[in-house]
Parts: sequence; structure tokens; C-alpha cells
Amino acid sequence: MVDFQYMERYDIQDLRRIMALLRAPGGCPWDREQTHESIRRNMLEEAYEVVEAIDEKDPEHLKEELGDVLLQVVFHAQMAREEGLFTFDDVVDGVAQKMVFRHPHVFGQAHADDCAQALDTWDAQKREEKDQRTASDTLKGVARSLPALIRAEKIQSKAAKAGFDWPDPAPALDKLAEEADELRRAAQGDGDPEEELGDLLFAAVKAGRFLGLDSEQALTRACDKFIRRFQTVEERAGGRPLGELPLEELEALWAQAKAEEAPTQKP
Repeated sequence: MVDFQYMERYDIQDLRRIMALLRAPGGCPWDREQTHESIRRNMLEEAYEVVEAIDEKDPEHLKEELGDVLLQVVFHAQMAREEGLFTFDDVVDGVAQKMVFRHPHVFGQAHADDCAQALDTWDAQKREEKDQRTASDTLKGVARSLPALIRAEKIQSKAAKAGFDWPDPAPALDKLAEEADELRRAAQGDGDPEEELGDLLFAAVKAGRFLGLDSEQALTRACDKFIRRFQTVEERAGGRPLGELPLEELEALWAQAKAEEAPTQKP
């Protein structure tokens, strides 16, 4: 047993000590074996669960998931301390220094009268901080580990701030149709299908940006919609394996499921 005192309420220092005990001799075998790489995926999963709790508008769930993200931060910081790289206090100091530096309109002499000016100031400070001297540098600075749709949107936004963009949605929508045609030709042997699919998705994100839409959210809604309609099809199939149904029947069942979801038209 480790030397530990149970408490009715714990603070951040207690959490740091708990993690240190878990990693210490006599602690948890699983926690002691972990590395930054072995729990890398955990950070991603916990962050997505925070987003899910936000979408649910459930404060208790959000509180729990924020705690899980904080645990990942403490876990990584503890491993770094053991390796002599940095400490949790260094992490806190680093983000505090960053927030002060990137808000000169609050902590310095700069001015920002609205959100747009505040974001411009933030971006300018970030470029200075990271020594990003060209627009290409800012595009390269977008993390490759981001979900591809989010990465595409951020890259396009930064390119647009540099003046590289169309003036209205029409060319973006035309480009979307063009890329769809190129993917069709590639699927028939004229070109690289993977490359053309990537171009089509990138063009779809561009069209979404012009329409003020979040591509990640749009695709999430499409996935949810597909699941609902698939469930309806499966239920209407009456227990018959879908793979054994004629294509015409599957399409008819899908059309029924789609029609049932269509909004009622007012006279």
C-alpha cells in the first residue's frame, strides 16, 4: 500500500500526487508501463468526448470529460518530469506566458475593439512567436495530426487571409463539380482515385467555408442521418438479411426512410 490519505475533496495538487504515486514503485503496473506514445490515442479520444458532452449540453458529462482531459495532461507532465524534460508547473507557466503574449490588447498597449481585431492580433502575435515569416509558414504550422477536414479548413482560412481565395461561392461550387468529374474519370482508370478523392474532399471543404458551414459538423450530421435511415431500412426488411434483398427493394426502402424524414411542406 502507498502512503495516501483519502479526502472528501481533492485539488490539482492532490491529482498530481495521485499520478506520481501511480507511477512510483508499488503503484499501478499499467500506469508505470505507459509512455507518451502508448497513451497518445487516449488524449485524442478524451478530447472528442469533451466535444460530445458540449454537443449534448450536459454540464455533468462535460465536467467529467474535462477531468479526463486534465488527467491526460497530468499523466504526460508526470512522465516528462521523471525523464527530466519539464514539469507540470512548466506547462502552466508556458501557457500563461503564451496567453499574456498573444493578448497585447489586454495586457499591453495594443487595441482590439471587436472579435475580428482580437483574432488579427492573436494571429500576428502567434506568427511572431513561432517565427512564421511567410504565408506558407503559417500553412505548414497547421498540425498534421488534426482530423483532415478540420486541417483543410484551417489551411484554407489561412490562405484566404493571405489573399489567396475566390471572391464569392460560385467558383468554389464549380470547382466541387469539376473535382467530382475528375474522380469519376479516375475511377474508370484515368488518373489516381485516391488523389482525386482528396481533391474532391478539399473542394467540398472550400465550398462549405463559403457557405459558412463547418465541414466536420456537416459530415457528423450526415453520418447520424445515414444511421437513422439504415435502421429504418433494416426494420422494414423484417429480419431478412439486407445482402439478400434485391437492389431495387433496398432502394425503395431507403426512399421510404428518406421520405419519412423530409420536413413537412406548408401549404
